[in-house]
Amino acid sequence: MPLTFRRARPDDVDAAIPLIYSSGPDAFDYAFARPGRNSAQDFLHYAFLQGGGQFGWRQHWVGERDGEVVAAGTVFGGEVNLGYMLAATRQIFGYFGLGAPRVIVRGLQLERIICPPPRKTLYLAHLGVTQDLRGEGLGSQLIDHFLQYGRHAGLPMAALDVSVANPRAQALYERFGFSVQAERTSTLPGVASHRYMQRPL
Repeated sequence: MPLTFRRARPDDVDAAIPLIYSSGPDAFDYAFARPGRNSAQDFLHYAFLQGGGQFGWRQHWVGERDGEVVAAGTVFGGEVNLGYMLAATRQIFGYFGLGAPRVIVRGLQLERIICPPPRKTLYLAHLGVTQDLRGEGLGSQLIDHFLQYGRHAGLPMAALDVSVANPRAQALYERFGFSVQAERTSTLPGVASHRYMQRPL
């Protein structure tokens, strides 16, 4: 059954956050989880409701089946890197308070593995599908939706990052014509190395 895609709303938060988190749990945990104090999903929930930046509801799309949100993701390009950085900084200070500098340092460490995208590139991120429905083609529909969006926007290139620990996702992206351009080795505890992939639009 085809999904219906629409822009996310604040009231999608409870359905969307587990999907967004599933796109990179190790990286999200490294940056935002504080054992005994908060989970990464707690911060993502807060940031989603703030609306702005790469974690906000305004930047996300959701896919519905029978009125239920079963897929989520976002796309952006290098033109928004500075704005997203400023929004994330505000959200991190708003949520973590005096603990914000440590979180920011960890985020900068992650950016050496999952780098901000270049300009004039459709960068796919936070792609997630409900676990019980994986393998039913929903991820393909989500990717196809975003590629069509990029073509309509006149962008020349699409790109994404994939964890080396997720060969199934990499195989899916390769079926869509993405190819590995670089592998960025991780030395961060619990965070796998990532591969940067791209394809022409």
